[in-house]
Amino acid sequence: MGTWDTGPFDNDTAADFANALDEAEPDAREALIRGVLVRTIDATGYLAEAEEAVAAAALIAAQCPGGEPVDMSYGPETPMPVFPSDLRVLADEALARIVGDEDGPASNWVDREDWKRWRAILMRLRAVLAPPPPSIALFDVQP
Repeated sequence: MGTWDTGPFDNDTAADFANALDEAEPDAREALIRGVLVRTIDATGYLAEAEEAVAAAALIAAQCPGGEPVDMSYGPETPMPVFPSDLRVLADEALARIVGDEDGPASNWVDREDWKRWRAILMRLRAVLAPPPPSIALFDVQP
């Protein structure tokens, strides 16, 4: 993996994924993103598409309240469609798999400080992607 920084698109694999999204027809972009997330969630053993899943999660999080825009230097140049809300859950599940896989992408970091920054980015993405807790109307109880 050619990595130059800790951001979601700061590696060769994620940058290639951004190019694939740019080259895809607009109505196929959601399917590409959904596919990489589902494959990461369902993977057994090595998470072969973890870098793409992180990039996909960042694109989804960018559309959520509190989400940060994606770095356009290496991210897709074309606008993404508005993603359905169920992709938030898939993105969060994929990130949970990636964060929890100690033998996967987390083990690729040589510098511990880079690993900490990368992990913090994933945790921020998860915080944005997590659906808000359902609000329950409280009843006015009188004695």
